[in-house]
Amino acid sequence: MQISGLSSKVAKLFEAENSRYLLKPLPGLKLLRCTQATPLETMLYEPVICIILQGRKETRLAERTFHFGAGESLIVSHELPVQSRITEASPARPYLALILSIDLALLRSLYEQIAELALPSHEEQSLAVHQTDKALIETFSRYLDLIDKPLEEKILSPLLFKEIHFRLLIAAHGGMLRHLLWHDSHASRISRAIEHVRKNFASPLPVSDLARHVGMSASSFYQHFKSITGTTPLQYQKALRLLEARRLLSEGRNSVSQIAFDVGYESPTQFSREYARKFGASPRHELRIHA
Repeated sequence: MQISGLSSKVAKLFEAENSRYLLKPLPGLKLLRCTQATPLETMLYEPVICIILQGRKETRLAERTFHFGAGESLIVSHELPVQSRITEASPARPYLALILSIDLALLRSLYEQIAELALPSHEEQSLAVHQTDKALIETFSRYLDLIDKPLEEKILSPLLFKEIHFRLLIAAHGGMLRHLLWHDSHASRISRAIEHVRKNFASPLPVSDLARHVGMSASSFYQHFKSITGTTPLQYQKALRLLEARRLLSEGRNSVSQIAFDVGYESPTQFSREYARKFGASPRHELRIHA
């Protein structure tokens, strides 16, 4: 199957559901439809594969910018603070994308079974764009065919979900994932450090402590963290704090000062300054909008 066939299948699903934006029809799967370009937005990517079926998108990771369109896939192996926007979409030709959350535990189980094949790993990275493998397109098409078929979904969806992960591992972009899954690789260690930062972002996290947590020297940890995520450990932690602050502000329950303290800032003034620099609006302005 070509990407156009998968795109047509997804477009019909949206017509049947009369949905304009987001649909979650199967475990781990999201289908996205948007009829206009969107502004650049800061967000946290989790490990996913995103296949563009129609339209175009732009994603920025630190100093790198990725442009991708129909037939191309974005693969994300680590949790990453990025900026992203849809650059090509219209009512006549909406942006369509298929997004599947990557199950790292399942990937690791599969990797152990194919490790003897000695497939090559790639250089350190956490985000890559590739032309979508035809076998992967075909597997996703069969996965979508399970929608509205409860019995088939119950029996076959775990098998196809597993097949998708297998094909991710052996495809051209699989080297990045295989490098992550090798337990002693730098990518694997940085992944464990990221998990620790995500759980403790509101607390002080010296680089030396993070390095010790994953069994690396401070200098090596800093170098590989930046190489893989595109940012420093401190900048990564700050991005998590600000994203959580934006979520709390949207709830409109606490003051700006309280939210600053809740996400780990000692100075509300510094928090307000860094928030405005990140999102282009002051936290007080955001709070008024959601009050």
